[in-house]
Amino acid sequence: MILFVLLGAGFLLSVDFSILNVALPEVGAGVGLGMAGLPWITSAYALPAAGFTLLFGRLADLFGRRRLFMGGMVVLIGASLLGGFASTAETLLAARALQGLATAMTIPAALSLLTTTFTEGALRDRVLGLNGAMLSGGFTVGALIGGTLVGLLSWRAAFFINVPVAVVMLLLTPVLIGESSVLERQKLDLPGAVTVTGGLLAVVYAVIETNVAVAVVGVLLLVAFWAIELRSPAPLASVRILKRPTVRWGNYAGLVVFTMEPAMIFLTTIYLQNLLGFSPLVTGLIFGVPGLAAVTAGVLAGRFISRSGSRKVLVAGLAVQGLATLPLVFLGADRLALAILIPALFIGFFGHVTAIVAFMVTGTSGLPDHEQGLATGLTSMTQQVAITVGIPMLSAIAATQSVQLTGIHLALGVNVAITLTSVVLIWFGLRPREYETDRLL
Repeated sequence: MILFVLLGAGFLLSVDFSILNVALPEVGAGVGLGMAGLPWITSAYALPAAGFTLLFGRLADLFGRRRLFMGGMVVLIGASLLGGFASTAETLLAARALQGLATAMTIPAALSLLTTTFTEGALRDRVLGLNGAMLSGGFTVGALIGGTLVGLLSWRAAFFINVPVAVVMLLLTPVLIGESSVLERQKLDLPGAVTVTGGLLAVVYAVIETNVAVAVVGVLLLVAFWAIELRSPAPLASVRILKRPTVRWGNYAGLVVFTMEPAMIFLTTIYLQNLLGFSPLVTGLIFGVPGLAAVTAGVLAGRFISRSGSRKVLVAGLAVQGLATLPLVFLGADRLALAILIPALFIGFFGHVTAIVAFMVTGTSGLPDHEQGLATGLTSMTQQVAITVGIPMLSAIAATQSVQLTGIHLALGVNVAITLTSVVLIWFGLRPREYETDRLL
């Protein structure tokens, strides 16, 4: 039952991210949002989800993980009602931003509750495997449900469907899950919180809008955050944790995993609808079938890690993700391409979720319970930032070509090159170092 609540929350919020992606024109038309503003339906969600995750991960450590988790559910319920009844573009985007804030509150709290409820080892690996399956399955199911709801009912149903599920989770949580203990009450590192949140928001916004000036401001704020944390007696996010190769390279792997695959899905959605002429419903079905591989991978990945170790499973999963994207670089504008596309998506989703699970195991291993909120906050922040910046980055690469299909091919080729290069870097970065292990212990 604890797994049902915690994994169900992650699944629900993953669905929320992608549920409107396959039906953006219909949503925009419903609230009077023009074509140029459609990307903000996704970005309004992603900005606060990326910018506030690290802050809320630490707040969960300091003030109670269950409290933050339940607060996130309350915000999600309010945001979903607001979005479902929205009649203007401003109201809709505000609802999406609140959904993103709910994600920033809920995901790190849920993950840290998982990692502290289940002790490190084979059982936790399997639990994180299920978590990875639910997160990735949520993105896939979101596309499927989004196309179905829009086709059969209305885009407003994509918001309202959250409410009864979130209410059930909110009612079950205090019955099933105890509040986390805080060893000693600490003051919130306010300068660190302001600089890291402002820096992340600025950098992510700069990538979305291709704004160099805002990017510079964001980088300066993140540099200031680093300097503050080095001197703070009670840092928001101790930079010491990044000295661990598992945390450093695990989060780098997560950045690649979540930057490249959602961007590939976005580009493939454009390919299916604009070039092959499929409807949102059919597009959702095309992604739904390979999505079964994601669920299977989540169930099996924990066992793979128990047998072979997270390092081998991480690089293998990421390699499969990259190699499965390679055939998409050569697809033509004929519907016969589905014979290559669907198997490639099936294999790629399996590798993708396997890599997600290994990334989460790697990034949260070897840490005491009182740092699990920080560690899961880092992994959640990595995930949200990557998802947010990956799509605009590869979309900008695709836009450099005058022919849309050529641009998609180029962007997917860059995707493959970055992914496979990172496989090599991660393999060597995570190689065992006995002297480092001894020093850290």
